[in-house]
Amino acid sequence: MKRFANKTVLVTGGNSGIGLATAAAFAREGARVIITGRDQATLDQAREQIGGATLALRIDQGDIGAAKELAAQLARQGITLDALFVNAAVAKFAPFDSIDAALWDQTFDINVKGAYFTIQALTPLFNRGAAVVLNGSINAHIGMPNSSVYAASKAALISFAKTLSAELLERGVRVNVVSPGPVTTPIYGRLGLAPGQLDAMVASVVGQIPLKRFGTPDEVASAVLFLSAPESAFVVGTELIVDGGMSQL
Repeated sequence: MKRFANKTVLVTGGNSGIGLATAAAFAREGARVIITGRDQATLDQAREQIGGATLALRIDQGDIGAAKELAAQLARQGITLDALFVNAAVAKFAPFDSIDAALWDQTFDINVKGAYFTIQALTPLFNRGAAVVLNGSINAHIGMPNSSVYAASKAALISFAKTLSAELLERGVRVNVVSPGPVTTPIYGRLGLAPGQLDAMVASVVGQIPLKRFGTPDEVASAVLFLSAPESAFVVGTELIVDGGMSQL
């Protein structure tokens, strides 16, 4: 039997990259999948690609009101959740001395505040035994230049995996975090770096990965499904690092 047959899962930022790969993996395992994202065109494409009874909703994770409306909309349809992958995020890299309040606010509004209040809004819809997985990053551990704001936002999510686990245990809800290393996704084109800078960064990063390659969205998706499935029922408040050994060796 498929692991997520008769289960409903929600993936924020499920219209591209790791989110899309994870939503598709859930669907292949039998789940009813709900994806959210900010761009309607890519949401429509993702829904077509995933197939099945996929529900695609245009939601900005940085908008707390939108998170509450999302929960209300699902509740009106009688939808409850067995898994939530909080994946939507922005990644803007810049030197410390050029960081401004706008970049800080955008990063923390979406990556931290948005993630937190999305979970809060959806908590009444969790079935007992539900799993929440946060998308962290090894940037929270390795001190990569130009990543200070992004790394701090991901460190907050790693902390949430512990504190929210403690708060949600009585509801029978587990919270964990998957922290990818370098993964080939569209987000690399939105880092805010010039093409030459981006190429240099990619070459430098590959040289630091013991496996000498970037990961794939499907490899991260496999980790998310493990943390969401009954087989990981004894895994609570922990971080699963998927980085080809970059932060470990």
